[in-house]
Amino acid sequence: MKFTLTPANSAPYEAYAYTGGKAFDPAQPTVVMIHGVLHDHSVWILQSRYLAHHGFNVLAVDLPGHCKSGGEAPQSVEAASQFIEQLLDAAGVQQAALVGHSWGSLIALETAARLKQRITHLGLVGTAYPMKVSPALLESSLNEPMKALKMVNVFSRATLAAPPSALGPGTWVYGASMALGRRVLASNPQVNVFHRGFTACDSYANGLQAVAEVTCPILFLLGATDQMTTPKAAQSLIEQARLCDKNYRVVNVPMGHHQMSESPEETLSALKEFLNCV
Repeated sequence: MKFTLTPANSAPYEAYAYTGGKAFDPAQPTVVMIHGVLHDHSVWILQSRYLAHHGFNVLAVDLPGHCKSGGEAPQSVEAASQFIEQLLDAAGVQQAALVGHSWGSLIALETAARLKQRITHLGLVGTAYPMKVSPALLESSLNEPMKALKMVNVFSRATLAAPPSALGPGTWVYGASMALGRRVLASNPQVNVFHRGFTACDSYANGLQAVAEVTCPILFLLGATDQMTTPKAAQSLIEQARLCDKNYRVVNVPMGHHQMSESPEETLSALKEFLNCV
């Protein structure tokens, strides 16, 4: 599904959101799903389809400048957060749950802090704060993106072959992720969305203040063997939620950074419980 967005200081463009194979119904509760660096809406395929067929509107977005969405690729978490707000306005959604993975978790966090009661639930999958990227990886993402893509996919995966529950027996998660990364990078010949996304993660400095300003329940969904955003790296956000007396829960799922495909059923189960999905 496409929505026409008209930002204040740039030309209108069309933004794409996958609806899980169901028609968009404004009367139903809405979940916005936000991908990470060098990803698109497809990383949520299992979770988005399930929720769409169990009473939710799903808007699994392609961020601007990524794949099916036009516009300028966000240079910061804050710019991406503005996109989410504009998308909600364009879709006529008054309230929504936000679920974000990795970079998308920071975007979801910033958006929930800004929009307050407009956000009903905040799911942070594979999150960390600060989400620092090593200088070597930042440099490689700019000048040797294929080398950086291989590095990321090795560190992101706890296994190179998915269990049968992911996308079917024989799924090669490493190869699928490499192909996705190449496709997303090639989708924008004007901007290196790999380096731009990593830079946005590395420079985001509002995480703790954002947690303090969130008004909805928070789910921290972490990968037990995640090497990209280790469970330990989320502790500053979790501790801030505790200190600010937030309604939050922490769920650890097996496998690594790509919880949606490596631990698909556990990830879906945690989201179902958090969103009160029946």
